Amino acid sequence: MSKMTKSQLMTTLAEKTGLAKKDVVTMLEALTELAYSETKSAGEFTLPGIGKMVKKHRDARTGRNPATGEQIQIPAKTVLKFRVAKAAKDSIL
Repeated sequence: MSKMTKSQLMTTLAEKTGLAKKDVVTMLEALTELAYSETKSAGEFTLPGIGKMVKKHRDARTGRNPATGEQIQIPAKTVLKFRVAKAAKDSIL
């Protein structure tokens, strides 16, 4: 089972929608830019039926170096998470 490449994805979407491949590429690039900017400014972006991209702040915490067992301080940081929609889970699993 091989993965679908970006080119194959664009071709398949163009065939299924009846649009030109160039239009599909432009639309997908616009959707990607919108997802990035919305997540950056609002903290989340939902793609109905697929999932939600969420920006989350993690507090500083104490961790352990697995090699030495020494305690280390892990700094606070912002991370990006993707939560898969229930509809996607139900149709795939």
